Amino acid sequence: MTALLPSPRIAPTRHLAVRRLTRTEEGERLHGLLWDAGPGWRMVSSAVLGGGLGERGWVLNAQVAHGYRRTDPDRHLAELAAGAGAPGAGVGLMTAADVSSYAHAYDGGAEALATAGVEVRGWAAAPDRGPTVPAGPGTINIIAVLPVTLTDAALVNAVATATEAKVQALLDRGYDCSGTPTDAVCVAARSPLPGDRPHAFAGPRSEWGARLARAVHRAVHDATPTP
Repeated sequence: MTALLPSPRIAPTRHLAVRRLTRTEEGERLHGLLWDAGPGWRMVSSAVLGGGLGERGWVLNAQVAHGYRRTDPDRHLAELAAGAGAPGAGVGLMTAADVSSYAHAYDGGAEALATAGVEVRGWAAAPDRGPTVPAGPGTINIIAVLPVTLTDAALVNAVATATEAKVQALLDRGYDCSGTPTDAVCVAARSPLPGDRPHAFAGPRSEWGARLARAVHRAVHDATPTP
């Protein structure tokens, strides 16, 4: 018997178009990327601002200075978003990498954008060396978009898929690491409409998980400098 799959709700245009932002802080020219998603999106994220799972209308990926000292990054990101005209609830990520050097990839409706700086990197399961100094702002940030509805579990599954694809991209690029200590990810999927049947899976062998994995892999691979 053929499995009954939800019908994808796909717009003919791509969704992940970002607006470039520029500002000066403490004499340093810094950049930002703002995705004005608008209404109708559910996002799951590990971001310092707007993390967790819920309806979100925008995503900001902001560059901050090396040696960032503010202890209220969520408030800082909210101020930057407000200054850029982003209304309501959104997601804010930060990184010391120059976000103007980002990479975007598309695969069958799935999209991914990545910014990457890998100066401070290592393996997630590193030996315990006792108390450590907190790492600086995350340096590999991923924003991914799926134009379909997903269950809560599938959204979490999508984060795992994106993370696996990131590690694969780093290895393929020639890095001996799983990432940096404070990488962040945000995955957006469509909010359900009456009658929608959300996809229950987003693992790397599911229809949309496979597309997500390929898009994230390409974006991270292209955004990461050659070792």
